[in-house]
Amino acid sequence: MKAIVLQQPGQLKLCDLAAPAMAGPGEALVRVRRVGICGTDLHAFAGQQNFFSYPRIMGHELAVEVLQIGPSDIDPAPAVGDQCCVIPYLHCGECIACRRGRTNCCVEMQVLGVHVDGGMREQFTVPVDKLLPAADIPVEQLALVEMLCIGAHAVERARIAPGENALVIGAGPIGLATAQFAKLAGAEVTVMEVNRKRLDFCAEVLGIDKRVDARDNPLTQLRQLLGGELPTVVFDCTGSARSMEAAFDFVAHGGILVLVGHIKGKIQFSDPHFHSRELTLLASRNAARADFLKVIKALRAGEIDLAPWISHQATPENIVPEFPTWLDPATGVIKAMLSFE
Repeated sequence: MKAIVLQQPGQLKLCDLAAPAMAGPGEALVRVRRVGICGTDLHAFAGQQNFFSYPRIMGHELAVEVLQIGPSDIDPAPAVGDQCCVIPYLHCGECIACRRGRTNCCVEMQVLGVHVDGGMREQFTVPVDKLLPAADIPVEQLALVEMLCIGAHAVERARIAPGENALVIGAGPIGLATAQFAKLAGAEVTVMEVNRKRLDFCAEVLGIDKRVDARDNPLTQLRQLLGGELPTVVFDCTGSARSMEAAFDFVAHGGILVLVGHIKGKIQFSDPHFHSRELTLLASRNAARADFLKVIKALRAGEIDLAPWISHQATPENIVPEFPTWLDPATGVIKAMLSFE
């Protein structure tokens, strides 16, 4: 079967691997139909991704078709032929986080395509309980459910109140997902971004009118947009240490800063500044099953139109030369996708 293997930073290769023979107990054998290309994949290609080891078959934003179900006590279980999205987080179920229902930050977390091989291959096996059937959602959009869940989970962490001013820093796919769900939560959303085309995308596709060009005195622009005040919730979705450190300056007194993106390394902030504003600092990692159900419900209700997000597509045969170009902002990538059909 065809598989795309990231052998080391900067070296992607199309390989021919043996297909899995059958599904074991508690597993499903699936055919991969679509794979969304995540910032995680791009960072891994560049050698800048946390929790990553090489060689690795990437791919955790997945739409799959069930080929076979092994012996399982899951009820109801997906059926052969079902079209599903995949919850790519393999948690232990026993650690302190799992026992408290925080499976998204399991002590022994294994994420498909990061810690263990993922879905950039024609077939593989996955735990049955990680499959969510959704035949009524277009396959391209189903592959992006996990991406949306990252934003949905970050917004859930912030406990946004209707009418609250929220700032999303970074309009990559995760930032767009965060802005989308902040808006659905009733927030007045502002987006800050260095890329003008992505700011335009926020206006044209997401209907977000309050936008800040991060290259031109952003604090002044932000105060002007919000009547001299600052947002009470700020999400940094950039994965940039410089941006994450600067984000503390954009939060109102008594506000919340949610770090959605993460980096390999440390960030620093001023303790007097942090304490004087009595800020709340939150990390947001992965997503919970409830977030997946929420996202699927929103897609079914037509609250999100993902069609304009998919800007680039690739096949197994052309992804190797195409992939490096997606790291260049000039390429204009919003969301790239791999198709095995």
